[in-house]
Amino acid sequence: MPKAPNAELPKSVDPFKLAEQSVVLEGEVPLSALSRFRDAVHSVGDDSSCRVSLSFSQDPERRRMVTGELEAPVVLECQRCMGPMPYTLVSRFNLGLVTSDAQAQQLPKELEPFLTEDFSADLWSMTEDELLLVLPPFPLHERDECPATETLEALEPEGVADEPEQKSGDNPFSVLADFKTKKH
Repeated sequence: MPKAPNAELPKSVDPFKLAEQSVVLEGEVPLSALSRFRDAVHSVGDDSSCRVSLSFSQDPERRRMVTGELEAPVVLECQRCMGPMPYTLVSRFNLGLVTSDAQAQQLPKELEPFLTEDFSADLWSMTEDELLLVLPPFPLHERDECPATETLEALEPEGVADEPEQKSGDNPFSVLADFKTKKH
């Protein structure tokens, strides 16, 4: 039951039924509808959307799972220059469908729990959670693309940028070894 490109991903589905039928859903989620995500990024365009592909299935132990991929173009705030920075968020994930914390604890390590009600899962909320998880903690432009780079280089003393780090063989505490061998 693949969706046509650019079709909107359904907001709510019965994930257990979809897993039993091995359904693949593909569609888009409008970023403007994800309020927590919108608050976490510099900006999202009014017509920006997240492309999502979800594959519902069961493993040999009959655990119901969702394997997914998503991709969303956003604008983050560069932590070096504090300016806008276009960025594409990408995530690949494996979720185990569960209805309780007890079931979540039974999942193998490779599956993250996706807590759902018995016959309903909010796919937009799941997409928003995955987007928040892949946000970089300190987004930075590439050094040669950042407007702040010229300012930073101007502030560095001559030659500092070219000096190598301290050699790994040099021990800053080696001078203390002399104290150990000297007697008072």
